[in-house]
Amino acid sequence: MAEENEPQEAPEAPAPDELEQLHALVQALNAENSELKDQRLRALAELENTRRRAEREKQDASQFAVTRFARDMLTVADNFSRALKACPPELRDAADPQVKGVIDGVEVTERQLLTTLEQHGVKIIDTTDAKFDPNLHQAVAEVPGEGKPAGSIVHVIQTGYTINGRLLRPAMVTVARKEDTTPTVDQQA
Repeated sequence: MAEENEPQEAPEAPAPDELEQLHALVQALNAENSELKDQRLRALAELENTRRRAEREKQDASQFAVTRFARDMLTVADNFSRALKACPPELRDAADPQVKGVIDGVEVTERQLLTTLEQHGVKIIDTTDAKFDPNLHQAVAEVPGEGKPAGSIVHVIQTGYTINGRLLRPAMVTVARKEDTTPTVDQQA
């Protein structure tokens, strides 16, 4: 019990050089700790970015995997449309019942094809009273406006389509050109 009551000796105070060394060591360890924390945070951020990118690529792949197939199917839709345009309504009305049946079958098949394409994200680009948009349309010619303002779509040569909001095929169109308002030499006389 005597040991408990004996006064304990105070530890020796470190020498000033030792204090400086310890202080430098603490600063070095703090700096290394900060650097390691920064590296860890950067690695976590990079991992999260990679995860997001992979998820986005997976989603894009699933949404646009059918793009090539859909583009090929547009040729079939174009052929149905051409076949129906080749037989004007007045000829259809005068045709035999069997021919009318075939034409009706082609119309139904075309509608069914377009509906199926739409169910899979393929949509027709609406060109009704539209202005030319180089992101959606391909201008093949500039023509007189026929009363439409310059830059308006005058005629659709080939229907355009998007797939899940992304361009699948541009609409081939003719565009109203700006009317020349300067008088010619003949008009001045």
